[in-house]
Amino acid sequence: MSRLVVTIDGPAASGKSTVARLLADKLNATFLDTGAMYRAVTLAAMQKDADLTDEKQLIDVLDNTEFKFEAVPDGMRVHVAGADVTDEIRGPQVTASARYVAALAPARRRLVEMQRRFAEKYDKIVTEGRDQGTVAFPDADVKFFLIADLDERARRRQAELETKGIEQTIEQIRQAIQKRDDSDEKRFVGPLKPAADAIVIDTTDLTIEGVVDKLLACVKERCSGKS
Repeated sequence: MSRLVVTIDGPAASGKSTVARLLADKLNATFLDTGAMYRAVTLAAMQKDADLTDEKQLIDVLDNTEFKFEAVPDGMRVHVAGADVTDEIRGPQVTASARYVAALAPARRRLVEMQRRFAEKYDKIVTEGRDQGTVAFPDADVKFFLIADLDERARRRQAELETKGIEQTIEQIRQAIQKRDDSDEKRFVGPLKPAADAIVIDTTDLTIEGVVDKLLACVKERCSGKS
């Protein structure tokens, strides 16, 4: 069982993945990218031409596909059916379609089990997602919930996509993020919301380094004997 668990939840493009990866590095902890798990299942379903709105077909993909998630110094490497898809799962189509897997209760339960098994292998974990502090790790040592205004999140996502050679307008990205927010907040299982004991941090006007410093200070204050 992990000796230190820090959860970072929040909406799309609020900075969770980048912040979690950097915080994990400062804490000498392992980074668990739960979004990569949902994306991996989504990509596998798309590769098999499965109907993303069909629960039976999605569960069949989960049951009959080999998924491998490996902690590496720069984050997490993802393999689907033996192929490295770490970069492929970040494409806009996979990103937009991941909400179907996220909204499916049986899939979420299985992915939460995967997340817990992954965490059990490491002494310290920093994990990010939508329901890490509320569902996956309700007893985490420190829980954070990051927020940022929609326009800023769209700008960040556009900059991220541009580094990968993917061009989308701000309005396209803004609409996609809003659609994902609505889906995450309204789903019945594991809806997007801060845990009752989560520390909420607005990242809109903060640099990545500023956010990491805030989180690190909180972790050290609460868990001086663990971090």
